[in-house]
Order: sequence, then structure tokens, then C-alpha cells
Amino acid sequence: MFVVIAYDVNTLTKEGRRRLRKVAKLCEGVGQRVQYSVFECQLTDAQLERLRQRIDKVVIPEEDNLRVYHIHGSREDCVEIFGRDGYVDYEDVLLV
Repeated sequence: MFVVIAYDVNTLTKEGRRRLRKVAKLCEGVGQRVQYSVFECQLTDAQLERLRQRIDKVVIPEEDNLRVYHIHGSREDCVEIFGRDGYVDYEDVLLV
């Protein structure tokens, strides 16, 4: 499934900045950063559940906000981009 993950972590404290780095690291492990706190991910149900469990251990609900948007259809059909797009489709053929 194609999902978009967006987060806003309270960075007013040292602990908040640490949480921000941890959330970013978790998201970098499963998707591509398309904006500072926004990732596009192609995940299985099991991968998404594993990510949820890991994020749940990091995010403080009273201070932080993380959203997972489930996108139905392909990225090309659902995302309209204005400006540069550094997204790489790793499911497609890559020439090195």
C-alpha cells in the first residue's frame, strides 16, 4: 500500500529534538523523504504495523503529532507535484 507519513514533533526541549531524530530515522528506514517531515512509503500491512509499534514507543501523544495517510491508487495517479521531485521509484528498473 502507498502511504504518506507526516509528523510534527515538539522540538522545544532536548528530549523533543531527540524524538524528532528517532521518528525521522524510523521513516527513513521505510520510505522516501519528500519534505522535511513528510515521507512517501510503499509498505505491506506487516511493515506498516511494525512501524506503528516502533513509532508508538517514541512519540508522546500530548506533545507530538504523526499522521499516516493511506493513498488508494498509484503515486502517479494520486500525487500532483509543483516544483522539483526527487522521488525515485525503487520498484521500477534502475540503471547504475
